Order: sequence, then structure tokens, then C-alpha cells
Amino acid sequence: MATQLKIKVNEREWTVAAAPETPLLYVLSNELQLHGPRFGCGLAQCGSCSVLVNGVETRSCVTPVASVQGKAVTTLEGLPAWYAAQKKLPQAPALHPVQQALIDEQAVQCGYCFNGMIIKASELLSKTPQPSEMQIRLAMNGHLCRCGTYPRILKAIQRASKAMTGVAR
Repeated sequence: MATQLKIKVNEREWTVAAAPETPLLYVLSNELQLHGPRFGCGLAQCGSCSVLVNGVETRSCVTPVASVQGKAVTTLEGLPAWYAAQKKLPQAPALHPVQQALIDEQAVQCGYCFNGMIIKASELLSKTPQPSEMQIRLAMNGHLCRCGTYPRILKAIQRASKAMTGVAR
């Protein structure tokens, strides 16, 4: 049975009509028309549905919408503003540095994984600005790329780290 739920997504308050156990992914896609998070496996194993909930990567395909009430949800569409808020920038850039780095490294092919890769890498770099290669590999474990562009994704995260910190490697 549908209920009126209040959720905060990309710094905006929304009232949605959904059963409390409805997966957050369905609400984001069907109700809010946000298509960054994607349906991949439906079992929280691939990462394509990832969002940030209070800054922590969360698989939205298995997260009940009621569980995010009172929390801040950030999708791919909201990452530039999330980054700007973290860095106290006067305005959000067009793209989060991780998004730009994935473009620069030509790491995205079919698009299946890019949402989850960007969300997880953004979370990692917000907590560990200069991660080692091993830290990146461990953080990204559990995010599947059908095209196998893992080496380029790794390079993109390293590029984003450098851009965000201004530190040469």
C-alpha cells in the first residue's frame, strides 16, 4: 500500500507515494525521473544502482525507500553539487572530477557500470583524497564492468585524485 514519504534527493525535498518497502531505485527512476542509478542485477552485486546516502555508497536496488527518510541521497545527477558543498565552492562544476576523469580516460563504453563506478570513486576520494592503487582496487571491488575497462577506470580515479588535490603522482 502506497504511503506519502518525504525524502531528500540531490538537496531537494520530495514527497513520493510509494510502499515503504519499495526499492529506492524504483522511486528514483520512476517517480523522480533520475536515471543515473541503473537497474543491473537487482541483487546489490554489480553496483550499477549505487547512490550516496549521507555520503556512503548504498545499493539502491535493495534499499527500501522508507529507510532513507531523514537522510541525504545523492545520485549521479547531484554529484557536482555534492562535491561543491564538500569543497565549499561558490558554485557546482558541470561535472564532478571523477566524471570528467572517466571521460578523459575514455573509460566508459557500454554505460552499464559508470554510475556505480563514479559513485564509489567519489565516496572513496571524499574520504581518502590520495588513495594508493591497492586502496582504489579494494574500494572498487564489487563494481562490475561488462566491458572490462578496469585499467582505464583505475587511471581515471588516479587522475581525479590528482585533479582534486593538485598533487602530482
